Amino acid sequence: MKITNVQALKKIAVEVRKGIIEEVYSAQSGHPGGSLSIADILTVLYFNQMNIDEKKPQDSNRDRLVLSKGHAAPALYSVLAQKGYFDKDLLCTFRKIGSNLQGHPDMRKVVGVDMTTGSLGQGLSAAVGMAIASKMDSAGCRIYCILGDGEIEEGQIWEAVMAAGKNKLDNLCVVLDNNNLQIDGEIEKVGGMNNITEKFLSFGFNVLNIDGHNMDSIIDAFTTAKQTKGKPTIIIAKTIKGKGISFMENKAEWHGKAPSEEQYNKAMEELNNIMIEI
Repeated sequence: MKITNVQALKKIAVEVRKGIIEEVYSAQSGHPGGSLSIADILTVLYFNQMNIDEKKPQDSNRDRLVLSKGHAAPALYSVLAQKGYFDKDLLCTFRKIGSNLQGHPDMRKVVGVDMTTGSLGQGLSAAVGMAIASKMDSAGCRIYCILGDGEIEEGQIWEAVMAAGKNKLDNLCVVLDNNNLQIDGEIEKVGGMNNITEKFLSFGFNVLNIDGHNMDSIIDAFTTAKQTKGKPTIIIAKTIKGKGISFMENKAEWHGKAPSEEQYNKAMEELNNIMIEI
């Protein structure tokens, strides 16, 4: 069921963030910062945009999501649990021995995961292949791919971008999680990755720049992408790493670190307060 009420979507996004914190705290391992930054985007995709049915997870005509920044698996697992692909209680098994919820998503083990990812730079190539296949089969499927801004320092990304532009893949929508932080610090200081908009324009992409935490802007951008013909779209979403948790926001140290019990309790309290204010 498509949810159009923005207030309802905001509440789901808070629940997704709570799931992320639960996972990483339970495992005492994982990547909370970049998972929290894409919670709003994933919420809109799974509850408002994508043609999917959790009761028919292998439907050949479904839209696909490739989480190229696979270390943000806690966000994907949390939104899948919220959508009903599997029981929310399983989130507490994240990264545990014997759990299907590994540190990076595995399509063979987790229902709802469309592509196994984790080695940065490779997810967009898979998404391009899916988009080409959908065109060849006249399936009408849309393919979504989420990239990290540190990830686009990988050369393979630009090979995939070139292929997407050449093949005019208007059924491909790329989302760049532009939180400006990677494990070693600020993007521009680490890899000198600037002029991102111009780079994608030069490869024939339709480029949309938005606030990645504004539900209305996210919805409008995905709608525009669907209406764009003859070229792929990239949505450059300006986000905040660790969004929703005051002591995690804009802190590179929370790229891959688990909260203590005290920090877990504070994070959950802050998220509960946000829910009350919505």
